Amino acid sequence: MLRRLLVVAALALASACSSGGGGAELPAGPELMKKASEAMKTVKSAGFSITTEGSPQVPVKKADGRLTAEGDADGTLTIDLLGTLQEVSFALVGETVHFKGPTGGFQQMTRAQLAQFYDPSVILEPTKGIAHLLASATNPKVEGVEDGSYRVATTFPSGVVSSIVPGVTQDVNGKVWIDQATSRLTKASLPMQGGTVTVAVSDYDAPVTITPPAGK
Repeated sequence: MLRRLLVVAALALASACSSGGGGAELPAGPELMKKASEAMKTVKSAGFSITTEGSPQVPVKKADGRLTAEGDADGTLTIDLLGTLQEVSFALVGETVHFKGPTGGFQQMTRAQLAQFYDPSVILEPTKGIAHLLASATNPKVEGVEDGSYRVATTFPSGVVSSIVPGVTQDVNGKVWIDQATSRLTKASLPMQGGTVTVAVSDYDAPVTITPPAGK
């Protein structure tokens, strides 16, 4: 009798664990990416970073900064210019870009001139930035959950990736992490020839005011 009770208790425990302990079912990849794309279109401001591992053939090797939905941005860029790494501080306000290298003071160029090299404000632009990147994903598959974000493996068209990471000429089989609570992107890992580029976005909708450098 005791043995029978123990068996019944064990079966009941196993049934409870299998029905309630497995966690929520992972969402379908296409639906998640569509939801994430729409969520990114509502972003008012964010912090961003771009880092590289290895030697990917892209001119922007590192970047950190802040962005607003209006298109203003500031921060630093490390760019490969003819084989030499140059760190540039910048403030993009309206149609004017204030920038300076390691030495000397700030100079100016237009937004159109900057766009010939790299315009970080594109990251939040709905038709060119992260929102467009997520919407363009093909065969997205949700692999699991990491630190409160869904990890999704997918393929991105080169033309879309190159708006965010200039220099990309081939489609990218990458991974993105989508926050479970907000459906916004937290990180994208983009392997390519020679190395990997990682784009991270944080501090969503924090108060941000971009102003020209002092004296400008």
